[in-house]
Amino acid sequence: MVAPLHWGLGHATRSIPIIRALLEHDFNVLLASDGGALLLLKKEFPELESVELPSYNITYPKKGSHFKWKILLKLPEIKKTMDSEEKIVKQLVRDGKIQGIISDNRFGVRDKTIPSVFITHQLNVLTGSTTAITSKMHQKIIKKFDACWVPDVEDLVMNLSGKLGHLKQEQFPIKYIGVLSRMEKKEVPKTIDILILLSGPEPQRSILEEKLKESFKHSEKNVLMICGIVEKEQKWQDFSKLKMVNFMKSDELEDALNKSEIVISRSGYTTIMDLTVLEKKAFFIPTPGQYEQEYLAKRLKDLGVVPSCKQEKFKLKKIDKAIVYKGLKTLSQQPVNFTELFSLFEGE
Repeated sequence: MVAPLHWGLGHATRSIPIIRALLEHDFNVLLASDGGALLLLKKEFPELESVELPSYNITYPKKGSHFKWKILLKLPEIKKTMDSEEKIVKQLVRDGKIQGIISDNRFGVRDKTIPSVFITHQLNVLTGSTTAITSKMHQKIIKKFDACWVPDVEDLVMNLSGKLGHLKQEQFPIKYIGVLSRMEKKEVPKTIDILILLSGPEPQRSILEEKLKESFKHSEKNVLMICGIVEKEQKWQDFSKLKMVNFMKSDELEDALNKSEIVISRSGYTTIMDLTVLEKKAFFIPTPGQYEQEYLAKRLKDLGVVPSCKQEKFKLKKIDKAIVYKGLKTLSQQPVNFTELFSLFEGE
């Protein structure tokens, strides 16, 4: 069972290369998630069985500064969701439907009787003054799993996640599995000047969409906006000079990204991994109040890799800075060794 969290689409999209590899290694795969994340996986793998899990119902306040407190107030509700997940998993194990679990940040998707893996790039969970508490809480949950896979390289300097994915002292066994991406770099002519890639929970996704539509409506550049709304049907529309589409499947998105000069997006970790594999120039606008994205954007800006700015301070001319920054580059690494990783699930 492969079960990504539905918090934006990043957890689901980075599960795609894992699902592909499981199928190549002759495993049967049961998809498990909720909302747009589950819909996306069902579109990518229509032949696979799926199960709907309870939603964590993560939404963002309009004021980013309130986000941390909103999440902390939701902890009792999150605990209820975890309990519901555990019940569903127990029943699936009892029915002989699953013999192994890969959970991407779904806390309750595990079972003591079968191998259970937790995927995260956040060994430390940044929440400002409460970082020490939230990190300890997260690490306590991770310890309950048989293995923890971090989608990054182990190198303490040349890595993507920085202090998020690297502990000073390991509290439990950690396996760095390399950069996970469903994308492949291709040398194709650049026909899109700017590709806007939206994602993440509401209302912040829509707030950024409206801001960027307003900014680009008179632009002379060739701009494509992918709105990050997974629906039953793909819908294209024009807004002034912008081309817009609600979502793209992996192969279409890979093609569009390869054809683009500059990508504007959130500084979500999965997006950073995808753009690294594709070696893109980018401009990041972190989700207001999300410490993780703010940290990643600042780190890459300080390293001279990708420029960024706060959502409320965005202006069209800031995009020009992307050209003078180094851009994301593939880290020197071996391909992900799925054979070794999946040995945990091999029966007698």
